[in-house]
Amino acid sequence: MLSFIENFNHMMFVFFTIMYFYQIVYVLVALIFRKNRPVYPNVKKLHRYAVVIAARNESAVIEGLIASVKKQKYPSNLIDIFVVADNCSDNTAAVARAAGAIVYERFNNQLVGKGHALSYILNIIENSYGDKGYEGFFVFDADNLLDENYVSEMNKVFDCGYKVITSYRNSKNYSSNWISAGYSLWFLREAEYLNNPRMLLKTSCAISGTGFLIHRDIVRKNHGWKYHLLTEDIEFSVDSVIHEEVIGYCGTAIIYDEQPCTFSQSWDQRLRWSKGFYQVFGKYGVDLVKSLFCKKKNRFASFDMFMTIMPALFISLTSIAVNGLFLLIGITYNSELIQVSFAALTFSFVNFYIFLYAIGLLTTITEWKHISCRPSLKLLYTFSFPIFIFTYIPISIVALFKKVEWTPIQHTVVKSLEQVR
Repeated sequence: MLSFIENFNHMMFVFFTIMYFYQIVYVLVALIFRKNRPVYPNVKKLHRYAVVIAARNESAVIEGLIASVKKQKYPSNLIDIFVVADNCSDNTAAVARAAGAIVYERFNNQLVGKGHALSYILNIIENSYGDKGYEGFFVFDADNLLDENYVSEMNKVFDCGYKVITSYRNSKNYSSNWISAGYSLWFLREAEYLNNPRMLLKTSCAISGTGFLIHRDIVRKNHGWKYHLLTEDIEFSVDSVIHEEVIGYCGTAIIYDEQPCTFSQSWDQRLRWSKGFYQVFGKYGVDLVKSLFCKKKNRFASFDMFMTIMPALFISLTSIAVNGLFLLIGITYNSELIQVSFAALTFSFVNFYIFLYAIGLLTTITEWKHISCRPSLKLLYTFSFPIFIFTYIPISIVALFKKVEWTPIQHTVVKSLEQVR
């Protein structure tokens, strides 16, 4: 039994290392080519866009987003702003109209969630504004703020032929506490050490909830927005990869959004995300594996997305469950098992902490100038970052068994671009 548990832990460590070694390669690629980012000097056309915002009781923050869209260094006649005030009980619709958006109100207590709101507004645009000639649709959350060059930078990549593009996601409230900093570091790492190297290697990126651009051909092919799982963003990313659509990344297009500050809010949000990952894995896992062998090109993107929706947490939970079981057996029957199992659990915890700390520290150092926070807090939050990620363990366990429904996150951070920089 002792040899079994030792061999099991060794096998899990080797398996984990092999499966996720490519992400270490991503980090090396990002560092090696850090000063050689893609440039797009010859923009042939300034395209016409519709900005789409799904908002539920967002009267406190939506005016700031609309103002940042209107301040873009891009011809204003080529951008229209649409807001769907979704099941609102406040004056979100009135605030958005006063700020200059085209607003539609939606009330539906059966089809709840951002995906259904996007379906509603995109169908209205197609049916009622088809003559406007929108070539692409930006999707934002109401709490977002855009750098004034956001649209012009995204247009450069769009003009190169990418039909789906994501952007650099920064935070409005990095310095609030260790929870908001944990989210922020994760998204900065996702931008610079996942999507950036993916773009450099010409494989497919992944969109992340907000701050992305979709070509009208994709919207029309899908008859609007057909993604309604709890994590509609990763569902869209996986489906795009399966159908050989390469998602691009624009690191010079910066978006700021608000992160939760309380653990209860964070728990609810990440519980939805965890359940959503399980849903995507259940719905698309088989097709994603098939695409690994059947696609004519970019098969690695399928592997990358499979590793994304089958998170390392599955491996970690398996290891914790097995070692925990043997620890209980050891307490009851065999004291030698206690030492082996406890050592394995401690080894896993320490190694994951060191690995996550290194990721957080590297991201903090390289993105230092983009993080709006006191230097001492920047360094302090590198130590709490692994703890933030570890809290996914109980969340993911609960998500396996609990029914989870979409619930809105309240946004209250009202800041200007000058304040968040």
